[in-house]
Amino acid sequence: MSGADGARGRALLLENIHPSAVETLERAGYEVRQHPASMSEAELIAALPGVSLLGIRSNTSVSAAVIEVAPDLRALGCFCIGTNQVDLEAAAAAGVPVFNAPYSNSRSVVELVIGEIIALARRLTEKTQRMHEGVWDKSAKGSHEVRGRTLGIVGYGNIGTQLGNVAESLGMRVVFFDVADRPAHGTVRRLASLEELLAVADVVSIHVDGRPGNAGLFGDAEFRQMRDGAVFINASRGMVVDDVALREHLLSGHLAGAALDVFPIEPKAQGDEFVSALRGLDNVILTPHVGASTQEAQEEIGEFVAGKLVGFVADGNTGLCVNLPNVQVPRASAFRLAVLHDNIPGVLAGMTQLLLDAGLNVSGQVLATRDHLGYGLTDLAERPADEIVEKVAALDGARGVRLIG
Repeated sequence: MSGADGARGRALLLENIHPSAVETLERAGYEVRQHPASMSEAELIAALPGVSLLGIRSNTSVSAAVIEVAPDLRALGCFCIGTNQVDLEAAAAAGVPVFNAPYSNSRSVVELVIGEIIALARRLTEKTQRMHEGVWDKSAKGSHEVRGRTLGIVGYGNIGTQLGNVAESLGMRVVFFDVADRPAHGTVRRLASLEELLAVADVVSIHVDGRPGNAGLFGDAEFRQMRDGAVFINASRGMVVDDVALREHLLSGHLAGAALDVFPIEPKAQGDEFVSALRGLDNVILTPHVGASTQEAQEEIGEFVAGKLVGFVADGNTGLCVNLPNVQVPRASAFRLAVLHDNIPGVLAGMTQLLLDAGLNVSGQVLATRDHLGYGLTDLAERPADEIVEKVAALDGARGVRLIG
């Protein structure tokens, strides 16, 4: 993050990101290159020279090694909810903000989960399989309404809260457990522990994030605590669940069914073979990570994340960025200095003194901090000389300076 703002440059979008992102970036003056699949570390390193903006989804990992050899990279967009596929610390150290879409696909995931709850409660997966085999199996055995049954939500964030709202409208009782302090909506009840939730839920639906601490959250011990005949759903992260343990509890009849949209290992490209211990079970719904794959969600994600990337380059704004201090403010003047620095006293004061000594009037100034970093935007009516920008960059604690305008 340094120097003056020049030509917009090139953007690279991987994994079939929606055309709305291409339109947003091209409208802002970027040359956009698209690649239909994910890229390996070596492929990314080879592809990134000259690339200003990178857009990925969940199957591409951006490591510290990639960021280290991508000096042209200004910002990175995860066109999905998760950002655990990116080394956020390395990106922050390089002054590369990472944006995601925390809200855009919530409804699509919720509708998928609601559909799965109803399909499993009514044993529709087994019924349709029998029909395809030519067997007329008209029986109510094991089939239930969802009304009056208890949904236990593990992880009550954007998706979990919306799922609870929709489930309540269907007449379900809803409880949740979350390690964060989150307010309950409607008549949803917060439970004090995961164990308490597993003991009462007829349906358990997982909606946690990809932080390392959630790896292996659900294994044999947790499945044993679930009620006989309960249903299990995971539309969050594949690494959360031990699929082999889940298979055993399904085969034993302890659990009535399961639906999974995410897996510990997922194919990298369209058409690659999918391997899972859960294949072949007629009471299991398997979908290829399509929770957010509706036209509505993908279009919204494309516009939202691409807009964030454009906004950062054009105005230095980092609102909803996941790895840098969040600063979002309209530009008050023709020129703006964006300064990333260590979170230590004196950086802002030193810069302001340099501008004062140069006779430059500050028309607006905003600073935010996050952990060990600070980030500030300073608006100026006149363009500062290059030597002033260089002096700001040389201040003790300054990590990167960009002149916008």
